[in-house]
Amino acid sequence: MRNILMTVMLLVVVIVLFNTIIAGDTTGTKQQILTQGSTANGRISSLAP
Repeated sequence: MRNILMTVMLLVVVIVLFNTIIAGDTTGTKQQILTQGSTANGRISSLAP
């Protein structure tokens, strides 16, 4: 029973960390990648004649 409880608690912690670090609305890694990608696409587009 204790092992199941520990597993569930660790899964909850992993989910919370994922939501905070990766999927954060403005400061998450996903948003930063999208922002940097859009900037890079803009710079590449401006180089093409």
